[in-house]
Formats: sequence, structure tokens, C-alpha cells
Amino acid sequence: VQLQASGGGLVQAGGSLRLSCVASGLTFSNYRMSWFRQAPGTEREFVATISGSGGNTYYADSVKGRFTISRDNAKDTVYLQLNSLEPEDTAVYYCAASNRVTSSYRRLDKYNYWGQGTLVTVSS
Repeated sequence: VQLQASGGGLVQAGGSLRLSCVASGLTFSNYRMSWFRQAPGTEREFVATISGSGGNTYYADSVKGRFTISRDNAKDTVYLQLNSLEPEDTAVYYCAASNRVTSSYRRLDKYNYWGQGTLVTVSS
């Protein structure tokens, strides 16, 4: 199984980015997909999650209204649209897949697979 994240980069505050995570080696629609992020010197934190069908999404309060998670099961890909970016959003963003989490989607140990991360840097 591989999760390949991409789309990070350097952007000014107020700008936008779209992250992608392509999965291989698993039945993608059977997996809840989530994004986490980790800033230097901090713990990895939950950002957003989407159910296997795409029908349910949840967000961290810090990104609600600015970030949007979506998925295309035909392409085995999950996306994270980042709008109105702030310097505090600077972090490495990781995608993760789980077939064993329902309500505990914020817990890192509930995820079977992780991507390698993509760096988002927001300048002020």
C-alpha cells in the first residue's frame, strides 16, 4: 500500500493550495481518508476527514470554513483545498487511511497507512 501526497509549496498569507493524495494497493472506497499536519516542534494534529463514500466530512475547528476535503474514488485520490491560508497553517501535511475508525478519527493510532507528507509554508 502506498499513499503519495503532493501539492505543497510556498504561498503568501491569504493564498490557496490544493493538496492531493493518491492511494494504491488498497480498495480505496473502503477507507476513511484524513489529513493531519505537523508543524516544527509540535505533535501531529488532525485537520480533516472524509468517509469512504464521501458523504461525511469533519474538520478541526482551526480550519473549518477555510479548508475543504473531498475525494474521487474513481481516481483513488483524496484532496484538501486550503484557502485563506495563515502563517499558522505552515506544517507538513500527511494523508492517512483507515478501515477501522468511525468516531475516533482524530486518533493517529486508528490509521492503517500514512503518506510521506507534503510541506506547506505560508509567509506573512
